[in-house]
Amino acid sequence: QVQLVESGGASVQSGGSLRLSCAASEYAHSSDCMAWFRQAPGKEREGVAAIDSEGDTSYADSVKGRFTISRDNAKTTLYLQMNDLKPEDTAIYYCAAAGTPTPLRWDLLLEPDFAYWGQGTQVTVSS
Repeated sequence: QVQLVESGGASVQSGGSLRLSCAASEYAHSSDCMAWFRQAPGKEREGVAAIDSEGDTSYADSVKGRFTISRDNAKTTLYLQMNDLKPEDTAIYYCAAAGTPTPLRWDLLLEPDFAYWGQGTQVTVSS
């Protein structure tokens, strides 16, 4: 059973930066495609960024140029560097892993393609 634990959420002012981390259990495989999703109050959960085992990445248009997803395969740890944060980035951020095999269109950031989920970490951006 893959377990994912997020950390790094906090309250920051607009324009600030945060780095989220997601530690995966020993059962996670370094070949898993992993991603970050977020859910804002009153809204559906949406994909933010994803990365495959080769390091290829995909981003939602709303975060391109501001957020960077990366991974440390040796430690099976996923990161999300968030710069120039805006109030609309306020949400609970979730780490997700697809399991194997890698979804054909993992780059579309679709929830059903990701089998394992963390509990989430709160990010609040004030203006």
